[in-house]
Amino acid sequence: MLLLSGPNMGGNELKYVTECIETGWVSSVGSFVDQFEKMSAEFAGTKYAVATSSGTTALHICLILAGVGENDMVIAPNITFIATLNAIKYTNATPILIDTDAGNWQMDLTILADFLQNETEQRNGVCYHKATGKRIPIIMPVHVLGNMCDMDKLMQIAQQHNLTIIEDSTEALGSYYKGKHAGSFGLMGTFSYNGNKIITTGGGGMIVTDDEALAKKAKHLTTQAKSDPFEYMHDAIGYNYRLVNVAAAMGVAQMEQLPGFLQRKQAITDFYKKALTGVGDIVFQEVLPNVQPNNWLPTIFTSKQREVLKALNDSKMQSRPFWVPMNQLPMFKNDLYVNNNDRSDYIYQHCLSIPCSTYITDADLEAVANKIKEVFA
Repeated sequence: MLLLSGPNMGGNELKYVTECIETGWVSSVGSFVDQFEKMSAEFAGTKYAVATSSGTTALHICLILAGVGENDMVIAPNITFIATLNAIKYTNATPILIDTDAGNWQMDLTILADFLQNETEQRNGVCYHKATGKRIPIIMPVHVLGNMCDMDKLMQIAQQHNLTIIEDSTEALGSYYKGKHAGSFGLMGTFSYNGNKIITTGGGGMIVTDDEALAKKAKHLTTQAKSDPFEYMHDAIGYNYRLVNVAAAMGVAQMEQLPGFLQRKQAITDFYKKALTGVGDIVFQEVLPNVQPNNWLPTIFTSKQREVLKALNDSKMQSRPFWVPMNQLPMFKNDLYVNNNDRSDYIYQHCLSIPCSTYITDADLEAVANKIKEVFA
């Protein structure tokens, strides 16, 4: 079976995990947690990083630290992995779903700007939704598939309407806009290290920020808000959202290999584009001139989505459709969806991601491309 995006454990993972086991430092305290956080902050170009148990918990903590709560609304894209919206719901806030750009598959900034201009108002420097009277403190862009939108335009829109940016960069480790790393544009950003991500700790996440006070509070809340090093004193509702040392050991080993992983993902994407451009009606995700994506999951757009999916998976070449748009899920169907002809559904009906593990061989890439071509023969 060719995995869609399998973990590549070709470095010092075993060595570092063995060190954790042999020294007994396997839980939430240990040198690898500190090292992983330092490496992550340096790579992302931020001053601080706080490791968490998942990308979802990282998002949840960011929203808490930003003061999001009941009767608030948070702007997010309609096409994203469900964790984005789950984190919003954990705070008892309500999502505002924005339709998808037809080219780059990110949040449509024109629709966003029109909505904010026509459907919101400013009161004492705070953005409110006119129809409901609810506060809109946060916009949460998602760098879908490791791609990025026009961040200059997004930041201008956010500044104009007094919105704080929290970046869901969980898919975008190694992605840049004008040389600036994803996750470093907003007040806080997040990464995910799930098994299918460009690097993995099995499961884990990271918060990055330039704000020292927020970083300290994030570390405090993710470690059960314990306020005394000896006594079991806690000064807030805390969370068991820590990343354990043995997982962080894997993360350190993976970060050591990240530059090579990024090069391989670029080579895989380049191969697929060369092999499949002009085949049938296949189109690839648009990348803006100022964006350098990490090419996490090469994904194609075609009217023969289901036929290609069946052909690949029947041949044990693991491929997956895009996420179901959030407005089509029962938990979010009653939330506000701002759209233009529901492009999210159109993209969902036509997209699929194809095998791209960093260890995939050139021969396997050729086999995948040939199997796709057969569908159009």
